[in-house]
Formats: sequence, structure tokens, C-alpha cells
Amino acid sequence: MKSNYYFKFEDLKVYQKAIDFGEQVNHQIEKFPNHETYKLATQFIRAADSIALNIAEGSASTDANFIRYLKMAWDSSHECVAASTKARLRNYIGFDEDEANRKAITEISKMISSLINHLKNK
Repeated sequence: MKSNYYFKFEDLKVYQKAIDFGEQVNHQIEKFPNHETYKLATQFIRAADSIALNIAEGSASTDANFIRYLKMAWDSSHECVAASTKARLRNYIGFDEDEANRKAITEISKMISSLINHLKNK
């Protein structure tokens, strides 16, 4: 169901992919052992959610400030690479899930970089 209330950043494909990635990570951490609840699981979901949150937060600002938020989103996406690797090494997710995470992160990172370059060259 679509909301009656619209925000321009919701049209950004990178935002939509970041939202989907955060949900993908959320499903994965549900399988983590309880002793990871306030450790890797929390760090991973916070980093994943931070990508979309930073895109949304910076979008209503000036181009220069939006670029700053996009760089934070880019940094968070790379933090997710390390978190996904740790999760795989600890056998919380399998190789295929880690690969799916890496694929999504690669795509999101490239989209963020392209958006930054577009804003810089406006």
C-alpha cells in the first residue's frame, strides 16, 4: 500500500535499494545467536540502516551538505562489508548470503558515488 504522503528522496533508486538492503540484513541477524544481540548484530543493522537514513536526512539540504551525508552513507555501506564478513566467519550467515550482501553493497556504493559525482558536477 502506498502512502498518501510523499517525500522526494523516496524516488531515489539508491534510497530504495538501501531500504531493501537494511531489511535483508534485519532478516539475517534474526538468526544470530543471542550473545551477539548487543555486539555484531546491532552494529550490522545500525550500519545497514544508516545508509538509507543518511540519504534521507541529507536529501533536503544543499548539494554540499547532501554530499556530506552521502559520504557517510558510503562509509556505512563499507562498514557492512566488514560486518557481513565477520558474520560469515562466525558461521551466522553462509557464503551465499555474504555474497548477496556484497553484491548489494557494491551496487549501492557505486550508486552513491555516481550521485556524489553528479552533484559535484551540477
